[in-house]
Amino acid sequence: MTPAIDLLKKAKAEHQVLSYEHDPKSASYGLEAAEKLGLEPARVFKTLLASSEKNELLVAVVPVAGTLDLKALAQAAKVKKVDMADPMAAQRATGYLVGGISPLGQKKRLRTFIDSSAQTQPSIYVSAGRRGLEVELAAEVLAEHTGASFAPIGRP
Repeated sequence: MTPAIDLLKKAKAEHQVLSYEHDPKSASYGLEAAEKLGLEPARVFKTLLASSEKNELLVAVVPVAGTLDLKALAQAAKVKKVDMADPMAAQRATGYLVGGISPLGQKKRLRTFIDSSAQTQPSIYVSAGRRGLEVELAAEVLAEHTGASFAPIGRP
């Protein structure tokens, strides 16, 4: 499996793994997951990495139907400014490929922020660490196993 799934199994955390056939031509990995699995896009979350002015990598988990509010993330992280991280730096730090970056089981424990809209959902879906693989779990379970904080960092 993947480090994300291994972490959840080892912790005996309640979760469900779903898979689908990933299309390499797909423009959006997250929206592709929602569409192919027949899920509500508001419950499918993408994992993005941002870099602060001090080059600290931050993990942001936001709904696939929206975007990341960089100013809101900077505010939540109590830093001056953040920009999207270099994809190669994101891959090195997490151990996952872009499009399959899971907030769980990353090589380095990075500060993680989950959009507060996740708390209104019965469960959410995040990448399980590979393109075409998603994991369903409660937002609180994700926060517990990533050390994440909830903050209004997503924009519709």
